[in-house]
Amino acid sequence: MIRLSEPVKTAGNEKRGWVPTHTFTMLDETDQPVGEIALRLGHTEWVVQYAGHVGYHVNAPFQGRGYATQACLSLRPLAINEGFTELWITCNPDNWASRRVCEKIGSVLVNIVDLPPGNEMYERGERQKCRYLWQLLP
Repeated sequence: MIRLSEPVKTAGNEKRGWVPTHTFTMLDETDQPVGEIALRLGHTEWVVQYAGHVGYHVNAPFQGRGYATQACLSLRPLAINEGFTELWITCNPDNWASRRVCEKIGSVLVNIVDLPPGNEMYERGERQKCRYLWQLLP
């Protein structure tokens, strides 16, 4: 079972389409950091189409233990408290572990979009993003 640290809050960058973000460290039952999860607090094109409202990373030695799924579910009440009724989560099409996390929390694959040239993710060599929609309320 994991818990989330207190958030580190960062401001957005309007020029780049970035929004304010709360980033949490995922901590295991011994308080060892196992990864991070972020909640992006806005609805810019960059967030909704490419980056997603939720981003997570589990450190290699801790992958495959359900930590990302637990962290997403732990983030849900905070997102609702921030006024969200739905969240977008994106991942690369070949990231099967992340796609399984999206499915386990009940999000639905809406589409796969091409990243536009000039986008920072495109510049890193990424070409597409799967876009999952997570309905937070019934």
